[in-house]
Amino acid sequence: MMSALSQHIRVAQTALRRVFASPVSGFLNVVVIGIALSLPAGMYVLLQNAQGLVAQVSGPPQISLFLALDATSDDVAQIRSQLTQHNAINKVVFVSRADALEKLGQSNGLGDVIAGLESNPLPDAFVITPKITNARALDDLRNELQKIPEVELAQLDSAWAYKLEAILEFTRIMVLILASLLSLALIAITFNTIRLQIMTQRDEIQVAKLIGATDAFIRQPFLYFGAMQGLLGGITAWLIITLSLHLLKQPLATLSQLYASNFSLHPLTVSDSVTLMLFSLFLGWMGAWLSVARHLSEIEPR
Repeated sequence: MMSALSQHIRVAQTALRRVFASPVSGFLNVVVIGIALSLPAGMYVLLQNAQGLVAQVSGPPQISLFLALDATSDDVAQIRSQLTQHNAINKVVFVSRADALEKLGQSNGLGDVIAGLESNPLPDAFVITPKITNARALDDLRNELQKIPEVELAQLDSAWAYKLEAILEFTRIMVLILASLLSLALIAITFNTIRLQIMTQRDEIQVAKLIGATDAFIRQPFLYFGAMQGLLGGITAWLIITLSLHLLKQPLATLSQLYASNFSLHPLTVSDSVTLMLFSLFLGWMGAWLSVARHLSEIEPR
């Protein structure tokens, strides 16, 4: 087992040396892969930050429940208990009809008009902050609350939620399409690089097959080469994204202060960074595997 492990380590070291055997071309290949990966990954980071900014600007969605004018204190207590025990509700605030009338008079300067009213026309109400933000789920919750006895009206402005979801979904699809196209391009780059290496080492491969080397043994260094090149490209993409976010940090902080906001860009998380590295490694390995499977069988000892 130790001998097999040491063999893999030696092959990996050889593959790493081959990546930069031609320093200029090796460096350029890694940079091209890094730039290509940084585009969809950078868009993903901006999308995640945009979701946080929208949530900060618009605030959490709220549902207002207006009770019937003849609702009693027992009805209010029963509805409050039902709402606080609901799994999809995060916060419940009760606004009595007296408080609502007082706030209306203070906010609109209608104190004299309200003072002349014979009775309070406003109902008791509950302002609910749900745990969910999905537009369809919010609509379902609003419809469910509307059916509670003594609830006259359940009001939710879900138009903004649908618009936000549509924009974010469109952006996600764009990121996915871009990532897919660039992934194919990176596989093609690795495919061509490995093809050139196989053609360059054609005589060595023929000799190795003559002395009994298996295809799996011959294939191994090329697979390590592709994986190593992909991993280095992923590291380069991570560096590009991190540096870009660092350069944008101060200008964004200045802009946020002008608009009285505390918004800041958040970098890739640890899990996102690991995913980026593993994905880039897989792309390099896949390109190498396809190239080796395509061209190695064409080389036979004479």
